[in-house]
Amino acid sequence: MSAVDTARDRVRASAGPELVERLEHLDALRAARPRDDEAPASAPDAGAQNDYDVALVGGGLSLLYAPMLAMRGLRVAVFDRGTAGLTHREWNASWSELAALVRAGIVDDETLAALVLARYDHGICRWHQGGTYPVTKVLDCAVDAATLMRRVRARAEALGVAVFDRHTLTGFASGEGGVAMRFSTAAGAVRTVSARLMLDARGAASPSATADLLCPTVGGVLEGVAEGDAPDEIDPRVGEILVTTEGVEAGRQHIWEAFPAGPGETTVYLFFYDRVERVEAGSLMRLYARFFETLPRYKRGDVRLVRPTFGYITGWSRLTPAPRAPAPRVVLVGDAAARHSPLTYCGFGATLRSLAPAVERIADALANHQEHTLGAVVHDTALHAGTGALAHMIASPPTDPSRAGELNTLLDAAFSTLHAMGDARFGAMLRDEMPVGDFVRFLSRTSVRHPRVYPEVFRVLGAMGVSRWGAGLARGLWGASP
Repeated sequence: MSAVDTARDRVRASAGPELVERLEHLDALRAARPRDDEAPASAPDAGAQNDYDVALVGGGLSLLYAPMLAMRGLRVAVFDRGTAGLTHREWNASWSELAALVRAGIVDDETLAALVLARYDHGICRWHQGGTYPVTKVLDCAVDAATLMRRVRARAEALGVAVFDRHTLTGFASGEGGVAMRFSTAAGAVRTVSARLMLDARGAASPSATADLLCPTVGGVLEGVAEGDAPDEIDPRVGEILVTTEGVEAGRQHIWEAFPAGPGETTVYLFFYDRVERVEAGSLMRLYARFFETLPRYKRGDVRLVRPTFGYITGWSRLTPAPRAPAPRVVLVGDAAARHSPLTYCGFGATLRSLAPAVERIADALANHQEHTLGAVVHDTALHAGTGALAHMIASPPTDPSRAGELNTLLDAAFSTLHAMGDARFGAMLRDEMPVGDFVRFLSRTSVRHPRVYPEVFRVLGAMGVSRWGAGLARGLWGASP
């Protein structure tokens, strides 16, 4: 039996059939880009009476939008090709970011505290053959994702949100009066509904998810990881934010994360950054094979996979055109929009930051009959114009085997610089809160520590890419939108 077949059996044994089907569906989409090519025959005319004000297509993390929009008196429906609110990811965030759930009215303080499975003193970043760099208040709260999403769904349904499981969007038509959407159901039926606005929350599975970077991620909640303070053990007081155990292998720099979760449990991820055109069908399952094979390089113990976590997380370098909605009255949210950090891919934290401003923009547009003019509503920050090029460089490591360790050397120099700038600035960088001026100083100091960064930047980005990067940073320094 091949390593991939063995990995598939291990994932299936702990995942259940629906999660395995989701994984295989995501993997299959890499072979042929998804299309919305079965549009309804007509779109709503001006003055049409729509079934809903907002149709949210995709019931993953972006399900958070549903109860908030319903609280504003809007008629909301959620459609998911599986079960809305069933998550195949785990989430970490800082406490200040999680407080957005309370401000949004989704949970109260007591419930939020109960949803946090673990909090740790600090996190670390460690690059192969380099130093260890601690930082506080970054991803230091492990969230019970499954319970959170069950509560979000229950809250939405209590507010009158209609939830349609096992409905796959096959096409839509946008008109002057709304959007008509055609769904196929698991039973083989067809359902057509209309809404004033459609939110595309299908993540990397959306045809509009055209970002230039992609982060395949696999792992899961594990039991049996050895506890202690050695590098190959997990310290329940420490989260491991970014860790490498080798140089570039198979043309990619693989990166680990590990976060203590409930008692005796650790959430461990393995991922890599890549250019979207290089990620092939089946990459998640092949990455799972690598996960099981190389986990002993990272952590030891009699390990058992309790619950798998996986996904293709989109990233936009800001060096190419942004993902954009294909028609008026269609708005991208979540990974489909890819406005979160291109360097750390913190989709959970970015969504939490986006909730209030995005919901306000959507509600105001609908109240003023301006929903056909809505553009991007998801949180973005000027810092992303800088970190995007760094993500692109990680996604394009040297191919010469003799240079396999160079990317780790560069990353170690960069994180050594961040650490030397102080905990507040280090944490701000990883939380996407660093001012662009501080980021420019970080780049300057890193180049002093590692002068070879200059030819590497030009090797990866080229003159045009460097120009775009500089222009984006300049706009950020002047306070313009990224």
